[in-house]
Amino acid sequence: MKLLITGGAGFLGARLARTLLARKTLAGKAIDTIVLADLVAPPADLAADARIQGRTGALLEQAAELGREGFDGVFHLASAVSAECESDFDLGLRSNLDTSRALLDALRAHTAAGGTPARFVFASSVAVFGSDAAVPLPEVVRDNTLPTPQSSYGIHKFIIEQLVADYTRKGHIDGRTARLMTVSVRPGRPNGAASSFLSGILREPLAGVASVCPVSADTQVALASPASTIDGLIAVFEASREDFGGRTALNLPALTVSVQEMLDALQAEGGEAARALVSFEPNAAVAAIVGGWPARFEQGRSLKLGLKPDADFRSVVRQYMQDNPQAIKAQ
Repeated sequence: MKLLITGGAGFLGARLARTLLARKTLAGKAIDTIVLADLVAPPADLAADARIQGRTGALLEQAAELGREGFDGVFHLASAVSAECESDFDLGLRSNLDTSRALLDALRAHTAAGGTPARFVFASSVAVFGSDAAVPLPEVVRDNTLPTPQSSYGIHKFIIEQLVADYTRKGHIDGRTARLMTVSVRPGRPNGAASSFLSGILREPLAGVASVCPVSADTQVALASPASTIDGLIAVFEASREDFGGRTALNLPALTVSVQEMLDALQAEGGEAARALVSFEPNAAVAAIVGGWPARFEQGRSLKLGLKPDADFRSVVRQYMQDNPQAIKAQ
C-alpha cells in the first residue's frame, strides 16, 4: 500500500505517519510507502525510515506530479489555518481551495487513466459551524446540523467537503471527510490558528514559560487529544462505505471543556507554579472566532465507528506530559 499525507511534516501529519509505521498495516493491507508532502522536509526520525519519502515544496505546485504517482490512500491534512485566512484572504484561497482542487483533479486524472480511485480522507474542521442570523447555532451540534461557517477558514473547509463528496459521487476518488475538533495539547511552537492558545495555556506553563489566554475562563470549547484525533482519521479511512454512511462529513468525538477546567487540570498535573504562569488578556478578534464555534456535539455516527471522546482533560494533559517529557520543566 502506498499512502500520501499532505502536511506530512507538521505535527498531526508526522504523528499520523509514526502511528501508521508502527501499525505496519492499514485497512488490512501492508504499508510499503508513505509519501509526506509539505513545505519542509520530514522530521529526522521519519526521514530515516526506508518506507518514508519526502516531497518538499508548495502542494499546489506538486499536485499534478503527485497525482501521476498513484496512491492507494491519501490523508489531506495540509491547510492554512484560521487566523491566517482572516488576515490574508488570498493566502487562504490559494493554500486551501486552489491546492485542494489541484490535488483532487490530479487524483481524478489518475483514475481516468485507468488507475484505482484513491481512498481519500479530508481533515475538515468544526469551524464549518457557526451562528447565522437565519440559522442560529443549536446548543448541541448533531450529525445533521446545517453548517453555516462564519470565517474564511470555515468556508474553505465546507467548500472542500462538498468537492470531496462530488468527486466521490462521480467515482474519481473514494472520499470521506472527518471534521476535527481543536487538537490540544499540541507540542512545539504556537501556530497561526485562532485556537492556538488552547494548547499554549498548557504547553508553555508546563515548560516554565508564561502564557496569555485571550478569552474568558468560562469559554467552552470542543477538544480532542492528538491520540484521539489520529485514531479518528484512521477509523474513517478504514470504515467501509456502508459504515461511514453516505458522503456527508462526519464529526469526530468531542470533549466539551471550559477554559477554567483546562486550567484546573493544568494545576492538578503541573502544579500551582505552572498555573500561576497563565494570565488573561482579552482579545476580541480571537474571542469572536473561537466563541462562534460549537462546544457540544452529538456522538452518533462516530460512536458507530467505535470512536469515543477523551475521558477528561486531566488525562489529555497527562498524555502530553508523557509524550513530551523533554518539554516539561521539573516540578
